[in-house]
Amino acid sequence: MKIKIIIFIFVFLLGFQNVYSAVMEGGVSKTGMGNSSRVVDNATNLPIAGARVSLPKQNYSTVSDSNGAFQLSNNIKGKTIMSVEKEGYRPFSLTIDENTASKPIIVGIEKSNVQDVIISSDMFHLGDDNFSENSANSGEFRGKSIGPFFNKSFKIAANALSKTNYLVIGSIIGIDTLMAKSLRQNSIVNSFSSPPEVYFNGSKIAEIQLNGDGQRIKIPNHLLRPGQINEVTIKTGRNLKQTAYIDYDDIEFMNLSIQSE
Repeated sequence: MKIKIIIFIFVFLLGFQNVYSAVMEGGVSKTGMGNSSRVVDNATNLPIAGARVSLPKQNYSTVSDSNGAFQLSNNIKGKTIMSVEKEGYRPFSLTIDENTASKPIIVGIEKSNVQDVIISSDMFHLGDDNFSENSANSGEFRGKSIGPFFNKSFKIAANALSKTNYLVIGSIIGIDTLMAKSLRQNSIVNSFSSPPEVYFNGSKIAEIQLNGDGQRIKIPNHLLRPGQINEVTIKTGRNLKQTAYIDYDDIEFMNLSIQSE
């Protein structure tokens, strides 16, 4: 029997001017256990061949075969991000560990819409490269910091206003907020950080309180610039217990996209 797992992601809801509520459900469509690890179409359950399955931390990459089957690296220790990419489908990522990887995984991915925009499928590290080994998922950190914020420009479809649009973060790790600490996502004792902030065309649309996969943030229509250049910015938080200097929270994220419903 296939066990469906729905992953709920908590994104802090804001009530200030120019700040809008983020949706509460995760973007993971379907995961489960089967006889072998496979990538399938979420709508039809048919196998998907040629999907690229990667573990960025291990520099490991493989491709699903004609049955959608794939094998993961045997070197997984602790939590790590698994990414699945296939042309014509929405990017997918999931945080797994050695226990998850020791059993077959079925991953259902969704076909993309023509209005969808893949902003980047790369992994980015924000912060100052100064972090504790007790930080949330710090063992997963792979790259050097690009600084305290990420900024990217892109175009969206001319008919975007007729759709409901979401900014989707495939996976995000390293967040050390008080909420993340209370849920034991890290082992830090004496400090915590402010949440990462998400901006769309200069307006803040969300604060991210927890680490997780498939975080979806609704983009208010009046912020959209259909057929024109739009801009997304993600700023990492700061250690709220450090006052002698600015201590940025080190985080990593990957698979950033705009998805239309």
